[in-house]
Amino acid sequence: MNTRKLGPLEVSELGFGCMNLATNYGPPVPIDDAIQVIRTAYRNGVTFFDTAEVYGPYTSETIVGGALQPFRNEVKIATKFGFDLTDTGGLNSRPDHIKRAVDGCLKRLRTDRIDLFYQHRVDPNVPIEDVAGAVKELIEEGKVLSFGLSEASPTTIRKAHAIQPVAALQTEYSLMNRDPEENGLLNTCEELGIGFVPWGPIGMGYLTQKLDAQTKFDPKSDLRSGFDRFQPRSIAANKPFVDRITALAKKKNATTAQLSLAWLLAQKPFIVPIPGTGKVRHLQENIASSKLVLTPEDMKEIAGALSEFKVQGGRMNEQQMKIVQQ
Repeated sequence: MNTRKLGPLEVSELGFGCMNLATNYGPPVPIDDAIQVIRTAYRNGVTFFDTAEVYGPYTSETIVGGALQPFRNEVKIATKFGFDLTDTGGLNSRPDHIKRAVDGCLKRLRTDRIDLFYQHRVDPNVPIEDVAGAVKELIEEGKVLSFGLSEASPTTIRKAHAIQPVAALQTEYSLMNRDPEENGLLNTCEELGIGFVPWGPIGMGYLTQKLDAQTKFDPKSDLRSGFDRFQPRSIAANKPFVDRITALAKKKNATTAQLSLAWLLAQKPFIVPIPGTGKVRHLQENIASSKLVLTPEDMKEIAGALSEFKVQGGRMNEQQMKIVQQ
């Protein structure tokens, strides 16, 4: 697989998102299956794996650490801090908390360094300069190699970058949600030489052709049950949009998911999507998208098709959007 740069980090152009191995999009994946899919990803050229302490909590990091231990030096691992995982809850990016969190992450990941350490959500109670300074100290200690931000605004990115260079910015970006094209995030990353890591690159499963208005999401295990975009009315309203993307994919002998990933890869050379799955067959489908070349004419045709539709339903629920910087 080709490689791309996230700041100083060289990674496979497609990464692997490890969140839903443990939580959030349905029940946890059986441990043996989770390990198998991670190791199959590595054998197929994926060298960038994304997790976070809050996934589980802790479960995803533990799975990733065990699965990648045999070839730790051949891969890059990203994890995230910033949630208070005690009974207090909420956000916590105080420097002392970050420095305690990193030791737990290192232990669960069975490693002596974290390649990319993201602030998971911006903490309004802690100046971003203090957060960047704390991570800078961890980099000086060798526990962390590079600094990332998730769901941060262009202003916050610039403030952090002035203290400690930001290697990567993570946010939702896909054919279903193109906000980064309008809110300055893509332009800011391009200007500052920051990598861009889209989560939800297949629309949180929307662009897999597996959803319809009858699809049920278990509120006990699937966050999407509370997202407006995943309500039956929105799924029905968005069907013509998904059908159009599917038709364009068929013209390229590709699946809807493959076209979605190839479209992201064609947007900018510093974009590294992180699709996640618990199934090897879906992993192999996703990886094949790296071989799908979209011409300028293809991109123009996709842009024309997108302009005919407006996606119904917001990104996440109201509570989660409160901690996303706009």
